[in-house]
Amino acid sequence: MLKSARKKEKDPEGRMPLSEHLRELRNRLLKSVLAICVITIIAMFYYMDIAKFLMRPVLDAVGCGGVSFSDLTGKGGAGGKGHDCAYFTVNGLLSPFTIMLKVSFTTGLVVATPVWLYQLWAFLAPGLHRNEKKYGLFFVGLGVPLFVGGAYFAYLILPTSAKVLIGFTPEGANNLLPLDDFLDLLARMVVVFGLAFELPLLLILLNFTGILSGRRMLGWWRAMIMGITVFGAIATPSTDPIGMFALAGPVVVLYFGAVGVSLLNDRRKARRREADPDFGLSDDEASQLDLTPEAVAAPSARPELTDGDDSGPTRRNGYDDVT
Repeated sequence: MLKSARKKEKDPEGRMPLSEHLRELRNRLLKSVLAICVITIIAMFYYMDIAKFLMRPVLDAVGCGGVSFSDLTGKGGAGGKGHDCAYFTVNGLLSPFTIMLKVSFTTGLVVATPVWLYQLWAFLAPGLHRNEKKYGLFFVGLGVPLFVGGAYFAYLILPTSAKVLIGFTPEGANNLLPLDDFLDLLARMVVVFGLAFELPLLLILLNFTGILSGRRMLGWWRAMIMGITVFGAIATPSTDPIGMFALAGPVVVLYFGAVGVSLLNDRRKARRREADPDFGLSDDEASQLDLTPEAVAAPSARPELTDGDDSGPTRRNGYDDVT
């Protein structure tokens, strides 16, 4: 059922009709979803431990330390924290089951990152030249730690955001955090931060494949900083300035890191091109031809004919025998 459509197509350039492309996309998506589902099912057996791992940082930052709800009154309650602490709640009979599914699915999405990143690259690779396909291992090998790093960074800054936001609680009010809403927020932050951390990898791949130069990327730095900041303000699910700058700051640093790598790659290509004019040409590109005109002696339109010349017709009084 999941047999690749490209096994039926032997075109060395990877060209296929639209129906084959759609079938290939379906197969890649099914493989990615299957990997996520398998890991999600495995994560269900460790649901309690994973849930505690996700809740612990927020509980350490704003938790009420196991104090009951009746004690959450005034500044003196909850061990001196009062309204500055929060209490996780579960509402409804089906909420615990829903929470288990959310925790397991978030785990499956993060842990299955190598699989769906590879499927994404495998779908795009046949459209590239042979000298560009070698970056597939680089794409997957660097894309996985970047996505996981972004997800872990979201996990680390969420307690700080929670502490800042809960600090605005009015006097005399108490905070109850529905656990399912918290997990929704955490899952969205994990996905947003993970995908945002993939930006430098995309820029480097565009540079390595010759689509975008490092100098051009460097010229966009003002617009990129503004765009990343606006993206952080819109995409951050917590809608607080802490989360916005926590997302924009590392992505800007990674952007300039990608620019530095691209500039070094452009310099390396320039040196190789000076040594070998054919360096970087794809399989379907011809080598450069020397089109410099050369001085060639043009032959006369009519050879000189002289009287008495045995090699040509005899001329009499300037005319040959025919005339």
